[in-house]
Amino acid sequence: MFVDHVLLAVVAHVAQTYGGMRPMSQPVRGGLAPWQERRAKELIDANLGGVPVEELARECGFSKAHFSRAFSQSVGMAPHRWLMKRRIEVAKETLRDGRLSISDVAVACGFCDQSHLTRAFTGMLA
Repeated sequence: MFVDHVLLAVVAHVAQTYGGMRPMSQPVRGGLAPWQERRAKELIDANLGGVPVEELARECGFSKAHFSRAFSQSVGMAPHRWLMKRRIEVAKETLRDGRLSISDVAVACGFCDQSHLTRAFTGMLA
């Protein structure tokens, strides 16, 4: 029986190390339900100028602190960071279109001015 266990351990090690096989991870506990994550992202996308975390939390039925933790756990970043990422993504898409100036794109995406957009963009690259 000991030999069987040792062989099983060796086979598992070889499969994980050289075969690209990964051990099954535990499901993530906590976080947002899929409908809550979807609703929070929809609200953020609809309000790129900024939406208070209290409002997002209320829509999901959480306190502000609980929502922030759950959002970070589900999405992998804080709500404000996700908002900034979305603003930059929308700004990139709008700039590719070429119809608006950089300063107009910045204001349309919720930034104060062109300088704010530039700082946020370079900050995301780092």
